[in-house]
Amino acid sequence: MRRLLDRLYAASAWLAAACLASIALTMLAQAGMREVGLLLRGADDIVGWLCAASAFLALAATFRHGELVRVGLIIDRLPPAARRRAELAALGAAVLTVGYILWAAVSFVYQSWQFDEVAQGLIQIPIWMPQLSFVIGALIFFVAVCDEFVVLIAGGTPAYRKAEQAHRAGADLEEAP
Repeated sequence: MRRLLDRLYAASAWLAAACLASIALTMLAQAGMREVGLLLRGADDIVGWLCAASAFLALAATFRHGELVRVGLIIDRLPPAARRRAELAALGAAVLTVGYILWAAVSFVYQSWQFDEVAQGLIQIPIWMPQLSFVIGALIFFVAVCDEFVVLIAGGTPAYRKAEQAHRAGADLEEAP
């Protein structure tokens, strides 16, 4: 199960990276076409959708690598037993919050589909299509937060803490004379 989840998080991060690369390619194409007098219609729409997709698809991997803003500034200063309780409370709150975000995202996209809402920009497509990246990213993020919560309940070390420890160890080596 661990390998499957890790592959899911990695695939989501790769999709986010592909979205970023697509943003760069779209903007370069738009600039290049402008130089020869051509117009890439809808480029702003495409870039906006890709930007949102890259942000949501990267959440799970970013969280697991300890790169999201967390409550570590407070929790790191607590003794081990209090830290564990505080971290469980924080992850429990995160499970509820991200679960609500996922529910709201699904409801939002479902309503867009239900009402046949169409994008308002130059590209007239059903808006639920680009919005789907919001749901997928929120779902994978929810799975990642639940994953870390279960690891912590089972007495393990969450991936974000391992990543922070590795980062600190690397920073210590860089500072050595």
